[in-house]
Amino acid sequence: MPLDRRSFLAIAGSGGLASTLFPGALYALASQAESKPQPKAPGQAKPKLAPITQEMIDQAAALAGITITPEQAKMMLGGLNEQRRAYSEIRKLHLPNSVAPAFVFDPLPPGATVNTERQPPVYSHTVATMPRDLEDVAFYSVPELADLVQRRKVSSLDLTQMYLARLKRYDPLLHFTITLTEERALAHAREADREIAAGKYRGSLHGLPWGAKDLLAVKGYPTTWGAGGFEHQMIDEDATVVKRLDVAGAVLIAKLTLGALAMGDWWFGGRTRNPWNPKQGSSGSSAGPASATSAGCVAFSIGSETLGSISSPSTRCGVTGLRPTFGFVPRTGAMALSWTMDKLGPICRGVEDCAIVLGAIYGPDEQDLSVRNAAFNWNADLDWKGLRVGYITKEFEPEKPPAQSHAKATQTLTPEQQKKRAEREQRAAADRARHIYDQKYDLAALNKLRSMGVNLIPVELPDLPYDSMTLLLTAEAAAAFDELTVTGRDRLLTRQGPQDWPNDFRIARFYPAVEYIQANRARSLAVQQVSALFQKVDIIVAATNSEQLVVTNLTGHPACIVPNGLRGPDAPPPPAIDTGNDDSIGGPGTPVSITFLAGHYQDAKLCAFARAYQEAAGFQKLHPKLESS
Repeated sequence: MPLDRRSFLAIAGSGGLASTLFPGALYALASQAESKPQPKAPGQAKPKLAPITQEMIDQAAALAGITITPEQAKMMLGGLNEQRRAYSEIRKLHLPNSVAPAFVFDPLPPGATVNTERQPPVYSHTVATMPRDLEDVAFYSVPELADLVQRRKVSSLDLTQMYLARLKRYDPLLHFTITLTEERALAHAREADREIAAGKYRGSLHGLPWGAKDLLAVKGYPTTWGAGGFEHQMIDEDATVVKRLDVAGAVLIAKLTLGALAMGDWWFGGRTRNPWNPKQGSSGSSAGPASATSAGCVAFSIGSETLGSISSPSTRCGVTGLRPTFGFVPRTGAMALSWTMDKLGPICRGVEDCAIVLGAIYGPDEQDLSVRNAAFNWNADLDWKGLRVGYITKEFEPEKPPAQSHAKATQTLTPEQQKKRAEREQRAAADRARHIYDQKYDLAALNKLRSMGVNLIPVELPDLPYDSMTLLLTAEAAAAFDELTVTGRDRLLTRQGPQDWPNDFRIARFYPAVEYIQANRARSLAVQQVSALFQKVDIIVAATNSEQLVVTNLTGHPACIVPNGLRGPDAPPPPAIDTGNDDSIGGPGTPVSITFLAGHYQDAKLCAFARAYQEAAGFQKLHPKLESS
């Protein structure tokens, strides 16, 4: 069945309680006791911390599934109370989100090397036609827009004003804008026009308007992280990615929506919508970048992914997303959710657009220590026919019929239980029907590749407990937003359900350091074993909404997500309510995608192959028909 970020977090959350060991559980129980009113001594600034007791140790041990004798518990009391005082001392530092841990995740397995020699990029040769109506260029690709700007067939100022007008027109329908950076944009557009007129052309992004996911800091404008309680947060710096796009001459016109603290498509102002079906959300958490790009309201955008946040909205909105290798693009000035999993990348209309943008933003900045000095040598003329291409056979196999329920078991249920069971089976049947329907598009992609002369090699992902490793994400996220939980400010977040951040952050309190380290050790196995696949093949074709999404986010491998057609009028209907828990809810006339994977820092090779498929299939030329509200 399809897998998505929210369902994995739900699995991780329930697993956090079931698998925890003593320290995390004990600290959580003690913190709860600490929150109860305590007698306040005269002149005391705050109530005295509740001491850890043997009863708390017994409760924590039972929760952890371990045995501690009364004698052992008594022996532990002094050390545990001292350990909690150490936690409190760290808390007094009030660590900001921008402070990273004193360790850096490296996705490369032992013995791996990277190419550091940079070559001049090779772009496709594009000559665009200037239409009579400027808005007809709204859906042009980056190379097409760049050609018009370089030849001065259209000015950066005209493009900027056109895209700003479209943002204003369609935002009431799609809710993808948090802040327009209009004053900054107009100034930068005028400067771009002056430079181009003077013969100082900076390259393909010069003068092109773009949108930033609002977890990137921009001086003089709020950086809200999409979250209630942060609506007016000002960060007095430009993120490295923003600085680099300024240097490339691109024009930032808007800070676009993200689900609160990078989950889903719900933000403090509402829900970002899918341009193909505004009754549905755009998925997340790069909700605004995908929606605005799909709607032709920016030339390109920058999103981020931790566990599906570029892939999911790119699929839902029918655009092209590039999740680079972990450690390719600096995250300085971007909100941290998971220091060992966060990646920044472009969301565009075509693969070459993504390659051009990545070429402007990658490489070390001497601040984000995870970034390697690896080369991204884009070559639109690369002979992709010499690449070895694999496909994950399990993801393209027919759906297995569900196991039949037994009549005797049903007879033992109460009428209410029977009703709930029937509802679950009905939802599961609808999910299967959508999955079976969508799989036709995945199989068509394989057939298209074969028609292009590609010899597909069967591969399988290593058999490891990847879902259990996603607890790393929630643990790091809970640390990144520790003070929200401690102060109770998490109640300001828009979503408060069992699968939303406030609950996940609380559950993560029960996740001990020992298990965090063990999960990272398992992750090392995943890195080594998945990397071994790319010794056999250069590219892997994968279903987008499948296990590979979690696997490759954990291992740091790059992914390129490309449109793969529109569902027909015979598509199974979507559920009546889009809960945000399923990124493939479908419905007639909505997009599907296919995903291509590659080895670490082989992003240029990945893009070259994905572009070849995209040019042959042509689905990037499909655009939604919009009506402003």
